[in-house]
Amino acid sequence: MDGQGIARRLRAIYRRLQARYGPQHWWPAREPFEVIVGAILTQNTAWTNVARAIANLRAAGRLTPTALRQLTEPELAALIRPCGYYNVKARRLQAFVKWFGERYRNSLDKMFARETADLRHELLAVHGIGEETADSILLYAGEKPVFVIDAYTRRIFTRLGLTPQIDSYAAWQGLFTDNLPTDAPLYNEYHALLVRLGKEACRARPRCRDCCLNPMSRAEKETATHDFPCSAFISSK
Repeated sequence: MDGQGIARRLRAIYRRLQARYGPQHWWPAREPFEVIVGAILTQNTAWTNVARAIANLRAAGRLTPTALRQLTEPELAALIRPCGYYNVKARRLQAFVKWFGERYRNSLDKMFARETADLRHELLAVHGIGEETADSILLYAGEKPVFVIDAYTRRIFTRLGLTPQIDSYAAWQGLFTDNLPTDAPLYNEYHALLVRLGKEACRARPRCRDCCLNPMSRAEKETATHDFPCSAFISSK
């Protein structure tokens, strides 16, 4: 499939998702630093658990870089316990706020004034921050045009038969950034819609009859005896 064909299909998928789910208003946070905390805590856990951990931090008056640095690791781990892997995540969160204070004096404006590629490189050097977390910080907290690749995205597009030639994070990211306009709001909404689809229909055990990318009519879905081939959406457009 050539580049124009991929771009056309990516846009078609986006339109379907928009029509089904509407605006997602992501990231679910009150301010950018909370987005960063959530991005670190959400690794390997459901967002509902992260929300409980963040609520604990807020109730304790600890949802600022300075307040987090003042906590011991066991104290922080106790507050974020609902998010799972709390000892590991306490170390990661403290590593970030330590770096953030030393490097940028707790200023998000200074941090996000950096060139995106340079800041991404710096974030990846912080203990516990991988590519998905770094890109979530850049996109959702910094409003940088960086497409986030996660397990939902890989699952959905693998089932659709639209994958990069190499199975790497960079190649998956290029599938979107090379074929869509460089636009942070678009990347934000597209990724959020994929997460919504992944949670509601394209699950580990898919609910294809509930999927807006399913090319079958309502009547066909109701009488189908098996799940549809996702690649039909690609080949039919």
